[in-house]
Amino acid sequence: MQLVVARIGRAHGIKGEVTVEVRTDEPELRLAPGAVLTTDPASAGPLTIETGRVHSGRLLLRFEGVSDRTGAEALRNTLLIADVDPEELPEGEDEYYDHQLIDLDVVTADGTEVGRITEISHLPTQDLFIVERPDGSEVMIPFVEEIVAEIDLEEQKAVITPPPGLIDDRAEIASSREDVSGREES
Repeated sequence: MQLVVARIGRAHGIKGEVTVEVRTDEPELRLAPGAVLTTDPASAGPLTIETGRVHSGRLLLRFEGVSDRTGAEALRNTLLIADVDPEELPEGEDEYYDHQLIDLDVVTADGTEVGRITEISHLPTQDLFIVERPDGSEVMIPFVEEIVAEIDLEEQKAVITPPPGLIDDRAEIASSREDVSGREES
């Protein structure tokens, strides 16, 4: 099984280092010097990590064969993919790999269909589900305990309890604003 463990960002300096957006809870294992990673696009790799260090809170990596800024910049937005044993599961009860969450149906606690998870966006403060709605639009749902009430892998669904305004259609919001502004005072 393959898992996306990082996305390469911009070049850092002139010696071939790049910033990376870490997408694994185990960067010390998956992004260690000597690790060989496949890439998306495949034409960019495979890449072998030569060195890694943290600078100003960001992980910087240098790959074998990439020794200048031009080579590093050419790797920008490349996904780094690690091979993982299929039996290996996250240790925590409420921890999931991205591939376990992608394509889950998202429903509210009362069973209303919201859409399908198409992507997980890993931000510094929290992760976001990118959910494609039945009409083709997208909505972002914070993957936090207060909103995501349940992940049911057997039923292939995520149950959410969204606060008002998180998933409401813009038309519904505009309509409710018109109702409020159109009322007569007595």
